[in-house]
Amino acid sequence: MEMTTPKKGANHYQKEMSSIKLIDESYKHPLLELQQIASENELVFDHLKFARLMDEKDPLRHLRNEFHYPKMSEILHTDPDLVDAQEDCIYFCGNSLGLCPKKTKEYMDVELDKWAKRGVQGHTTGELPWAWCDEVLEADMAKIVGCTQEEVSIMNGLTVNLHLLLISFYRPSKDRYKILCEDKAFPSDHYTFESQARLHGFNPQDVMICLKPREVFEFSYRHISYSTWLDKFILVLLLPYGIHGCYVGWDLAHAVGNVPLHLHDWQVDFACWCTYKYLNAGAGCLAGLFLHEKHRLHDFPRLMGWWGHNLTTRFKMDN
Repeated sequence: MEMTTPKKGANHYQKEMSSIKLIDESYKHPLLELQQIASENELVFDHLKFARLMDEKDPLRHLRNEFHYPKMSEILHTDPDLVDAQEDCIYFCGNSLGLCPKKTKEYMDVELDKWAKRGVQGHTTGELPWAWCDEVLEADMAKIVGCTQEEVSIMNGLTVNLHLLLISFYRPSKDRYKILCEDKAFPSDHYTFESQARLHGFNPQDVMICLKPREVFEFSYRHISYSTWLDKFILVLLLPYGIHGCYVGWDLAHAVGNVPLHLHDWQVDFACWCTYKYLNAGAGCLAGLFLHEKHRLHDFPRLMGWWGHNLTTRFKMDN
């Protein structure tokens, strides 16, 4: 995304980027790795025997038992003549909604019981006080996205967080007002960019540069394309953007919980994501937001509210 005011010069960014953790030189495309494993075991890559071998070798296979899998009998439009009604379904929809962890109901029942027994006191009592529920998650989320705890926040939904970030980072001027994104971006991102352009009095068609991929390499505003699932080489993109004074933000909805991330080391300016896909947090659960610490002291324009204040001033009534 192009910014509206100059940033630091090229020499600064070349020096800054030289310290960033680069992609492992031993990296190979997953398809090549799988083909190599198949060959080493004298199996055909696309054969059932190879799939079963990979299941046996999977170090995380025991975690399957931590989730509820819908039964064939519960899935709509299933032909009972073709399946065993009591078998688990084969679930390929984690990119849309992750499966329900078996512990979810247990944890929810504890909080519902606290609400029933303590009412408003549930905000500040119990193992998980509701008033600070997001703070309990920040350390774990920071590990998942590769940043410090101070750089991450749990709040709102993905699109709301993207709008809040763009209010601060997208400050168009007469000469600099472009937003660079991928062609055929996920609709929610596209709608967000259009509405931000209109909010500032611009025609979205004049503002948005929708980049189409070459056949040999796909560039994406999102780290993982929801339609192609290709891992993007973020570091290749960051240096030229920094040199030319652009801010870079990522929609990580299909990356968080799916691939390793190092947002702090990569010097990403900002990012946002949902938690109901590969984090299995459930439909409607709070989303995540990242803001690099290099912007901590920047006095960006921003919307403020009750939870937009520090706890020390949040409940003051001296307005």
